[in-house]
Amino acid sequence: MKTLNLYSVEKIDQLARPEVSEHINIFSSASAVFTDFTNLKPLVIKLNTAAVDVEHLMKQSHVRLKIVIDEQGHFMGLVSLQMLHSQEMQKHVAQGFPREQLLLSDFMLTKDSLKAIDYKELQNSRICDVIETLKNSQHQHCLVIDEQAHIIRGLISANDIVRKLKLSIDVNLNPSFMVIADDIDKVKAAS
Repeated sequence: MKTLNLYSVEKIDQLARPEVSEHINIFSSASAVFTDFTNLKPLVIKLNTAAVDVEHLMKQSHVRLKIVIDEQGHFMGLVSLQMLHSQEMQKHVAQGFPREQLLLSDFMLTKDSLKAIDYKELQNSRICDVIETLKNSQHQHCLVIDEQAHIIRGLISANDIVRKLKLSIDVNLNPSFMVIADDIDKVKAAS
């Protein structure tokens, strides 16, 4: 075993901060709004979890999206906090299903209903290319796959785009890519 040196921090005043370009705009690299799972562990939840438990966990941790996996860790789909707040939950309860017995699988988007952008294409794209591609989508997230490696590589969040581009859209309203495209079009028209 080795003993490490301990240093005084008395004369240290500054904190390290991530290098973030302050000049991100719609023509910046799409990688500026990409959450890469090789750098940041994906937030996952198991398929057989009770919907009320997932909702509680997501609210408690201020998370709006989780990736759904099965018992073997295989990707099964996505669930957002908005899906759990939806009228679908109320419909199930109105049909006589006890709220506590509803499962995540009753509300999630299954992988067969999802589309994704390939990581190689994303590397050579700009933020405006992503917005243009997704502008007809009511979704707030888009998966990014590495088709060659056959893995989910990461995702792009509409909220991340709003924040990084400093758009005048309230992220608490869960904007879709369509809302972002409309906001950018309005700014262009006003210019």
